[in-house]
Amino acid sequence: MDELSGFLIAAVALTGSPGPNTLSLAAVGAAFGWRRGIGYMAGLCLGMVFVIAIIGTGTISLVFAVPGAAQIIGMVAAAYFVWLAWRIASAPPLSQDAGTGKPPSWISAIFVSLSNPKAYAAMAATFSGFVLIADNLAADGLVKAALLVAVIIGVNILWLFAGASLTPFLRVPRSSRIINIGFAVALVISVSLALLL
Repeated sequence: MDELSGFLIAAVALTGSPGPNTLSLAAVGAAFGWRRGIGYMAGLCLGMVFVIAIIGTGTISLVFAVPGAAQIIGMVAAAYFVWLAWRIASAPPLSQDAGTGKPPSWISAIFVSLSNPKAYAAMAATFSGFVLIADNLAADGLVKAALLVAVIIGVNILWLFAGASLTPFLRVPRSSRIINIGFAVALVISVSLALLL
């Protein structure tokens, strides 16, 4: 029971802290509202299922065994996050957008999760740091994966609603610009910190 509670605390802390997924989700919620952000949130969650599978099966070791793979993946991920930050920073105020803008797709959200260095670090820490079922490694991995997915869904719902609570401020051009640039800068900083670790 101590391992389970420790695992859940670590899972909430690692997945709920500000990072590329959570900040981009809050930005989508703020810019498009929670209803229109559900697809993006679903894509983030699905992407995290893939990240959990990559970490849990040890596939990540095979990928990083290829010379230069880590650097190439890091550069592609950084470029994508810079593009996403630019899109967030340059989004028009909601009053000017008049609801015609399209939120990022669920497919792009999958890529956000797959290219998020913090996601891999968090999943590796929770998988390697705790043993929930000592005598069955497969069951241990499946239980940890299921619990992580449940925590990620809960955390993402909270971040989506937190972002959506900023929607009224995004109807005012000045506060909209400040919020959007703030989210963009926070996203770039979180990716930079994750890549440096």
